Amino acid sequence: MIEKFNTYITPFKLERRVQVYLPKGYYESNERYPVIYMFDGHNLFFNQDATYGKSWGLQEFMDEYKTKMIIIGVECNHVGNERLYEYLPYNVGPKYFLNTYMEGRGKTYMDWLTLEFKEAMDKKYRTLSDRSHTMIAGSSMGGLMSLYSIVKYNHIFKYAACLSSTIMLCMDELIRDIRQTDLNQDTRIYMDFGGKEWENKIALKMHKEIEDELLKKNVSFKFYFEEKAEHCERDWEKRIPIYMKYLFEE
Repeated sequence: MIEKFNTYITPFKLERRVQVYLPKGYYESNERYPVIYMFDGHNLFFNQDATYGKSWGLQEFMDEYKTKMIIIGVECNHVGNERLYEYLPYNVGPKYFLNTYMEGRGKTYMDWLTLEFKEAMDKKYRTLSDRSHTMIAGSSMGGLMSLYSIVKYNHIFKYAACLSSTIMLCMDELIRDIRQTDLNQDTRIYMDFGGKEWENKIALKMHKEIEDELLKKNVSFKFYFEEKAEHCERDWEKRIPIYMKYLFEE
């Protein structure tokens, strides 16, 4: 079951659409559920809502998954480059596909999500609101934000799935924050990318560097490389069973 409603992002003074997956039988029981917070909520469930006409198909997967969970996806800002600003956790200069200095609003967004929005969702739905039952996930810029969030908001999130993360935009800042942050050793982080997305040697080097720093913190980390995968919802959908198995079954 998918519920849709609007929320208000206070620091940005903007309304935003939210899509929530509820497990089968949610309204027929008093059970409480783990929660996955996800970026780009419009791309998760329905092809007709997805930016490029193909969703992750998460509703179909979760209906059959053995652990019942709630998934809460907030849509991105669809105006111009506003999604990039909201999903960029640091200020960065011209780099890769960004040809100008950009002031990242990712921290402001995550402060809102963890302090205001999450509290509202814990009141609205029967969540298991503690850290051990809370996950963050996303792809591309959402993958970058998921990695940033599991590090900087580790007291909120135990699990992170970071698919095709645009880490090349702010590697120095990410490495600095990982080194300077005390992470709970039960933290579990999944990262991946596809061979048809970026230059493999560069991407592999960056992911290996992040992996090395995270393992120094004694957290659990898995990196997955899919040689033929592209930067698209179709291929991210294929990797749902991989990260769900690692994060919750191993």
